[in-house]
Amino acid sequence: MTPAPACPAGRLAVEVTSGLPLSDAAIELLKPTHSVRDYLTQLVEASLTLDVLRVLSRALPKPLAVWWGYLCLQRGVLPPRTVPVEQALEAVDAWARSRGDTQRRFCGNAAEAAGWDTAAGCLAGAAWLSGGSLSPAGLPVVEPRDDLTAPALMGALQLAAADPKRQPTLLQQFQQIGLAVANGQVQLGQDFPTS
Repeated sequence: MTPAPACPAGRLAVEVTSGLPLSDAAIELLKPTHSVRDYLTQLVEASLTLDVLRVLSRALPKPLAVWWGYLCLQRGVLPPRTVPVEQALEAVDAWARSRGDTQRRFCGNAAEAAGWDTAAGCLAGAAWLSGGSLSPAGLPVVEPRDDLTAPALMGALQLAAADPKRQPTLLQQFQQIGLAVANGQVQLGQDFPTS
């Protein structure tokens, strides 16, 4: 069994999951005293993979969550990739490694170019919505809502795993990568081992 994640250990699951579209089975498992780590362990043991992904998308710090999505899309979005999709993935990689505002703004442009109906576009959008101003440079700051990165990330993961033939395998891989990120086994900017 996958070890329980250490990264989001200090938070209560009820705080992290507030407003998440969890399955009935996941809601039934949720206890007021569960830490995020305890709750994720329960979800993994119950094989509620989509719920694990949803909780991780909200529980991980935004840069780590987006990096997790990037690692997943490297496996989920098969070549040939369009130029806008490649540029969106490159923009996310650059932002995750530097977390500079210029790179975040590139992610916003890349999301538009790739399309919010693509996995790469959603992931670039998740980085764009992670913080900083949404208004053009020089105009008053307009911050995104704090809860927008997780749904954009989930959209990316679900679009990347949309092929019914590959979906079960990909969702399991996405869970494995996410738990490794949460456990600190994969750091920001570090690749996930393929073996």
